[in-house]
Amino acid sequence: MKGTFRITLDYLRELGACMEGHREFKRAFPDGGGYQEVLDRCAEEGRIDFARWLFSKVGPTEDVRIFENEILDKNKKLFFAGNMDFKQPVFVRYIFAGGGIQAGYGIQAGYGIWAAAGIQAGYGIQAGEGIRAGYGIQAGEGIRAGGGIQAGYGIQAGYGIW
Repeated sequence: MKGTFRITLDYLRELGACMEGHREFKRAFPDGGGYQEVLDRCAEEGRIDFARWLFSKVGPTEDVRIFENEILDKNKKLFFAGNMDFKQPVFVRYIFAGGGIQAGYGIQAGYGIWAAAGIQAGYGIQAGEGIRAGYGIQAGEGIRAGGGIQAGYGIQAGYGIW
């Protein structure tokens, strides 16, 4: 599926969205919105619960977002329906990907890192809370999480895992 998929209030009802979800969506998108546009709003408003629910119902897209020389503030929340490819070091609050996460450098999130597919970093991966991947997690250096590390397949680190 492509990320240009359009979401409407009727579609959310079909998916079984809660009443709070209906209200929030209607307020933000009275005429509907694109899948990624809705996820971006979830990120802006810190609605991880809504974003994760939407990922679970709609699934990933084939889209790839490449981050290269972008300003990524430590309070930034990144929710993307497809794969994320970072060509720069990553220091953000949350990262949630409907596909996989790949970084040539390190990945650091003040709270959580979540990917439906795998997570791979050239250097270390660190999260204040948890790191979760549907497939494997691989880092050139260490992997550290304050609240746990979970992978569908394997976890591999060049140094340590803690």
